[in-house]
Amino acid sequence: MKRRSVLAAGAAGATLATVAPPALAAGASPLTGPSSPGGGPGVPQVRLLPSRFLDNMNRTVAYLRFVDLDRMLHMFRVTAGLPSAAEPLGGWEAPTVQLRGHTTGHLLSGLAQAAYHLDDRDLKARSAALVDGLKACQAPNGYLSAFPETIFDQLEAGKNPWAPYYTIHKIFAGLLDQHRLLGNTTALDVARRMADWVGSRVSKLTREQMQKVLHVEFGGMNESFVNLYRVTGEAAHLELARAFDHDEIFVPLSEKRDTLAGRHANTDIPKVVGAAAMYQATGSDYHRTIATYFWDQVVRHHSYVIGGNSNAEFFGPPGQVVSQLGENTCENCNTYNMLKLTERLYAIDPSRTDYLDYHEWALINQMLGEQDPDSAHGNVTYYTGLSSTASRKGKEGLVSDPGSYSSDYGNFSCDHGSGLETHTKFAEPIYDTSRDTLSVKLFIPSETTFRGAKIQINTMFPYRETVRLRVDGTGAPFTLRVRIPSWVRDPALRVNGKPVPAHPGRFATIRRVWRRGDVVTLHLPFRTRWLPAPDNPAVHALTYGPLVLAGRYGAQGPATLPTADPRTLRREAGAAEFSVVVGGQRVRLSPFLDVHHEHYNVYFALPPARPRHGTVASYPLTGLREARRRWPDAVLAGGAVPGERGIELNGTGAHVVLPAGLPASLSKLTVSVWVRLDSIANSARVFDLGFNTQSYMFLTPRTGLNRARFAMKLGGMEAEDFVDAAVALPVGVWTHVEIRVAETLTFLINGEVSGVNESPKMGALLLGATQFNYLGRSQNVKHPFLHGAVADFTLSAPK
Repeated sequence: MKRRSVLAAGAAGATLATVAPPALAAGASPLTGPSSPGGGPGVPQVRLLPSRFLDNMNRTVAYLRFVDLDRMLHMFRVTAGLPSAAEPLGGWEAPTVQLRGHTTGHLLSGLAQAAYHLDDRDLKARSAALVDGLKACQAPNGYLSAFPETIFDQLEAGKNPWAPYYTIHKIFAGLLDQHRLLGNTTALDVARRMADWVGSRVSKLTREQMQKVLHVEFGGMNESFVNLYRVTGEAAHLELARAFDHDEIFVPLSEKRDTLAGRHANTDIPKVVGAAAMYQATGSDYHRTIATYFWDQVVRHHSYVIGGNSNAEFFGPPGQVVSQLGENTCENCNTYNMLKLTERLYAIDPSRTDYLDYHEWALINQMLGEQDPDSAHGNVTYYTGLSSTASRKGKEGLVSDPGSYSSDYGNFSCDHGSGLETHTKFAEPIYDTSRDTLSVKLFIPSETTFRGAKIQINTMFPYRETVRLRVDGTGAPFTLRVRIPSWVRDPALRVNGKPVPAHPGRFATIRRVWRRGDVVTLHLPFRTRWLPAPDNPAVHALTYGPLVLAGRYGAQGPATLPTADPRTLRREAGAAEFSVVVGGQRVRLSPFLDVHHEHYNVYFALPPARPRHGTVASYPLTGLREARRRWPDAVLAGGAVPGERGIELNGTGAHVVLPAGLPASLSKLTVSVWVRLDSIANSARVFDLGFNTQSYMFLTPRTGLNRARFAMKLGGMEAEDFVDAAVALPVGVWTHVEIRVAETLTFLINGEVSGVNESPKMGALLLGATQFNYLGRSQNVKHPFLHGAVADFTLSAPK
């Protein structure tokens, strides 16, 4: 609930864009006929074969069979005025929580997917029973929810209830999945009546009023209305989808502007899924640009090495990864929705095989690992934390506890709900069919049929390098396309032992008459790669083929990102197992998806191959140029002016902006500066180099302890490293301050040691290519500006 409270507070103060999108791209026309129910084109029935994917699916299916439908329907019946003796649910489904009902929507989708691909009679019967139960709760006006309709009155009055349309979307989407996969006409009827109810409310609002409603999280309402339109062909359903176009996020994306920093990720991703759906239905270039630009920005500039995004559920500035680490990075719902977006974008542009590369990478390295392999019912985590202090905990916990797993009836977070879909959907994106062509997109052990032939994928991928496809054909010709991932070098593809051309980042195409016993073998040589983080060239994650590897730390993880010696990397017994020396000790490295019930670490600092020594940057500040001409000029801001000796700062906004990246790749660091204080205020900054309020190094002339302090911190650390001087910096005189960052932190005033920290947790190497570097200003906008002057700011790297 806290996340939604924070979200609502932020959204309430946002500025509403007023630019309206175009109606349709030139020449575009909407679909005119309903699509066929019961699976539809492009959704072949697929059976998973033994693998980690099937294991995860089986655990989730066990929960689908176990969960009490009467308990799931309890608050729907109470809201409808129907009798119910069922025990109320807990967590986000508790009777007092406004989000109640959302998990039932996810349950509808999970049941539909599992029942369809397993062709399971019991799951189909449970699906029908749940749909029938919801139909009985639907009000005469079409309203269907586990909370009263008055919540929408509050929403339209400008209040911020906890995401009522978000919950409606989950139910709406689940009903459409029941119809799409199982052909349940009752589900379609209930969904259509829900649509009529939404239309009756939306039609009474002006565009401006509707845009205010959209400030509160609404899931993918636009996507679901497009999906309904593709079934019914009714223009009214398409117009309802348009009503949920959110200008505040859509307009800048349509102009290819990244304004994502500070936005709640899982609020916005489903909206963009809806934009992709709108393009598919109408050909609107406006919506296509929104969807493709958003995907490119998120995947390339806002994602961690495992494919997930966001820290504490919010996007950070582009390129911040190491500086945005925490125990609650990578909310799993975000990636669930990014995979939905990825599937739609690939359907729009099948030439973009990077969509499939991302799908495979995120599925393997984040989503498979969100589920506890020791749980009977597929319990999942809310976040996949990536700080050095993160862990996947071995017991069921609260939603607010990062790394804890969901439970049967006491959790029901959004990730509990999306997990019901994620782990029953593995079969759906493996293959594509089009006329006489079958495309193999993902290497998940499975079996399907096409043109009378049985196709079977047998592999231990992603743990092993070989994928084997057996094609039991009937003597009929068809085309088989096999994706070659872009991360591989020198792939080898053979049909019955004969080589076939194969190139990374493309599909290999095989056209032949297929007969019983034909075998296609794809060899994907794995290699280890240290992948650098964009904001710190010294920090890397280790991958092996398609796998991200993690250091295993048992009950106690490192205090901050450790430094590894890449020369000591060696292979260990077992599938994809390695080890490396970290801080003098050998640490085992395993595929991240397999590391559970213990602390782990994914990012490591690597010592620079050629350490820098001597002066790195020097700004005398009698002018603004860097003395060695290796860095851009400093910039005066907020009223800062040159003085006789340095830059004069007025204490009300004046500061100096230094170029980004100054301390990158330094094993040791010395910072020196002259400062004159005209007055002194706690927490003002002589300098502050960093990324945000969680990743920085700063010097303040006085803290509440009446001492000057140097401090540094990396996102994810529990507390900052610091060294205090014996006194505060004096007022009215020029003072020379020098900070030495090595195995110890040393604070010198006018050449004399004034404080030492003998055991800091982090070193200079973790500071990275800082993006925001200031003299006289803090990263934290709440802190005061410096009143005085600064001169001769120098960074150097001692031997």
